[in-house]
Amino acid sequence: MNPILLIPARMASTRLPGKVLADISGRAMILRVWDRAMAAGLGPVVVAAGEPEIVAAVEAAGGQAVLTDPDLPSGSDRIFAALKVLDPDGRHDVVVNLQGDLPALEVAALGAVVAALPGADIATLAAEITDPAERDNPAVVKAVVAWEPDGKKGRALYFTRSTAPSGEGPLFHHVGLYAYTRQALARFVCLPPSALEKREKLEQLRALEANMSIAVARVDSVPLSVDTPADLAKANRLLKT
Repeated sequence: MNPILLIPARMASTRLPGKVLADISGRAMILRVWDRAMAAGLGPVVVAAGEPEIVAAVEAAGGQAVLTDPDLPSGSDRIFAALKVLDPDGRHDVVVNLQGDLPALEVAALGAVVAALPGADIATLAAEITDPAERDNPAVVKAVVAWEPDGKKGRALYFTRSTAPSGEGPLFHHVGLYAYTRQALARFVCLPPSALEKREKLEQLRALEANMSIAVARVDSVPLSVDTPADLAKANRLLKT
């Protein structure tokens, strides 16, 4: 495998406008995410930016960024647009989509999602829910997974905002980090939004409805996603250096 790691980033955010350039203990959030991706040592890391100010911030720090159309509908569309500019000859056969609002992501999670990909179209992560309040919270996306006997890897059956599956047993919090084969990403962005995707407001259901396979690797925890001022304050406490 020859991965490339792409970080979609745009200034528009309903709850925290301009969050990707928000300061976290003296370093912009997008640069914190870039640091994590570089530390993984999996391949080149490029920010797929929606605005010139993001490109400028990344390049000023010594990173690489590509300007993409700010009106692209999703992060997957943004990374595919960047990929076509960066690698028109198709040298990279694996594409990692790392969101620009995960400044505290464990570096090992990036290796885990790439390692889970062989044999599937897409790979992602899930962690067991330990906070009872998350079980019924529609903001917490649950991954319904057919786990292999060792419980470390499995196949996604569904993703939902509901409490699922029912009955006794653990529930799993989906972690929105993805690895795609290049062919799968190209196919995915050409598919129209699906019925279940629109109903649940979960883009990954488009892939499942199109009979694409999604492998899931189990990780120990869910990384902090910075979506609100309170999340930003928490990130500043967590990342003090």
